[in-house]
Amino acid sequence: MHENRYAFEVDATPDEVWTVLHAKPRNVTPGEPRVIEHGDVRIEIWAEGDEDGQGLVRTCHFPVPKLLLSGGRAQSWECVVESRRPEYSRYEAVGKPLWSKASGSHRLVDLGDGRTRVEFRETYHAFNPVMRALLEGYVHRFISRDNNRLMREAVEHGVEQLRAHRAARQRDS
Repeated sequence: MHENRYAFEVDATPDEVWTVLHAKPRNVTPGEPRVIEHGDVRIEIWAEGDEDGQGLVRTCHFPVPKLLLSGGRAQSWECVVESRRPEYSRYEAVGKPLWSKASGSHRLVDLGDGRTRVEFRETYHAFNPVMRALLEGYVHRFISRDNNRLMREAVEHGVEQLRAHRAARQRDS
C-alpha cells in the first residue's frame, strides 16, 4: 500500500474551504450527474449525500501513465463515508485500469486570522500482487503529483469565486 500526504495553507476560513469542497448547487437536474472539471480531471457527482456531503457518490476520470494501456486515462468510483462540517471528510474508492482500492481524506485546521491548513491524505492499494509489485508505486506517484497541485488550485480558485459571488450578492441587495 502506498500513501500520499499533502498539506497547504490558504487565506480562507475553514467554513469557506468546506463550502468550496462540499457545496451543493441549488439547481441540480435529477438523473443527470453534476460535472466538475479541473484540467484533465473530470468528476461526475451522481448523488449529493446529506447536508455535510456524507453519502456523496461520484466517479472521477483522471490521467494515468500510458503504459497501463488505457489511453492514459483512469476512472474511480468513490463514496464519501464520513463527513464532519467544517473539519473532516473521508472517502473510499475503487479504480481502474490498475484495479485498486483508495481511501482519502481531508482535514481542515483553523489557524486563526482567517487562515486554514488543508491536510490531504490518500492511500492506494492495487489488488493484483504482481501489478502491485511492478506498478503500484509508480502509478500512485503519478496520480499524487497531479492530485496535490489540483487540490490546491481548486481550493484557492474556489475561495476566490465564493467571495466574488458573495460580494455580488451584497451589491445586489
